[in-house]
Amino acid sequence: MRILFLESDPMWIYGLPNGFADAGHDVMISGPLLEASLSDMISSYKPDLIFTMGHTREHSAKKRLVIKKHVAHLGIPHIYWATEDPGYTFTFSLPLIETIQPDFIFTICPPRVDFYREKGYKAAHLDFGYHPKVHFPTEQDSNYDASLAIVANGYPTLYEKSPLYYRFEALSNLLSPFVMDNLRIDFWGRYWDVMEHIIGKKIPAEWIHGFLPYTEANKVYSSADIILGVQNLDSQVTQRTYEILGSGGFLLTNNTTKIRNLFTPGQDLVVSSSPEETIKLVKYYLNHPEERLEIKKAGAGAVKKYSYEERAKYILETITNAGLISKEKAAPGEGKWAYYIDILRETYEVHMIQPKETLWSISKKYGVSVEHIKKLNRLATDMIAVNDYLKIREK
Repeated sequence: MRILFLESDPMWIYGLPNGFADAGHDVMISGPLLEASLSDMISSYKPDLIFTMGHTREHSAKKRLVIKKHVAHLGIPHIYWATEDPGYTFTFSLPLIETIQPDFIFTICPPRVDFYREKGYKAAHLDFGYHPKVHFPTEQDSNYDASLAIVANGYPTLYEKSPLYYRFEALSNLLSPFVMDNLRIDFWGRYWDVMEHIIGKKIPAEWIHGFLPYTEANKVYSSADIILGVQNLDSQVTQRTYEILGSGGFLLTNNTTKIRNLFTPGQDLVVSSSPEETIKLVKYYLNHPEERLEIKKAGAGAVKKYSYEERAKYILETITNAGLISKEKAAPGEGKWAYYIDILRETYEVHMIQPKETLWSISKKYGVSVEHIKKLNRLATDMIAVNDYLKIREK
């Protein structure tokens, strides 16, 4: 079966799409969703299934309309995976769904399944997972060596809107005791420099390392002695929970109902319910590396059943039972992975748009006219966006 994923963000293209390829299905990644290319992509690839997921730049109000225009009328089953539920159901998931009108919705939030069904959509629960080619144990990397580390974003704007959101209690239990006592945590991610009002004290600048590419995260997970993993809800686990364990990391996370349902605390990972317990656990396991190693091994084994290959098989079983595809189409084949821009480059010279570039500056760079670029890319205006692409000329 051929599956087209309408996405460009590394956080999403290296997970579930790889799982479908592992399960024996051909996958194409769209890259940036452009008016001029989406219809050509669909007509040339002829997908049996189209997948939209997550919350990225490909889901802007403008691009939702592009998806609606070029996908809704085709009769090809279109699946949406709502990965921002329940926190952003009404501000993001539902507005997108109402625009693109998918044929089936998967959501990471079990209570949202009935919510979508009551609105007339076919729906089911689908949790996160991990992919072993992206999140796997590595040799210890001195660039990421740390006693305590966290890979996450701070979300200060979410705190302004929802200060009682569980994530902030979770942050207090896992992070605040160390920051308050000036015990170092190495932070990778955004916005930690403006979290003083949430954590209780300003995080020293030398502890903060900023944005980390998605495909580099496993090096942190494999190198740090203890990874602090913050949960968002008692009833759900974060994507990084699976990815940390898949990378062979020693995970200290919040003591939630969902964590206890999926894993065995003290065996696969360790959990804390309070700042005091967090400090006690960290001191103990930093002084007992042999026990850390045993828990890391057990966690890496326990998470294998949550791979994206298993998620892909579950998706196909679910939508087959729902009548969206036949058992024949769901049968596995060879399993190949492709990126549309790589295929496009076989025929065209392609330019990825950089900050501050204009059509005029790009035309001068390649020695072609602005009108030529606009015609080749079917642009109605001179407006272009960073990280989109332009066909420059046929090879």
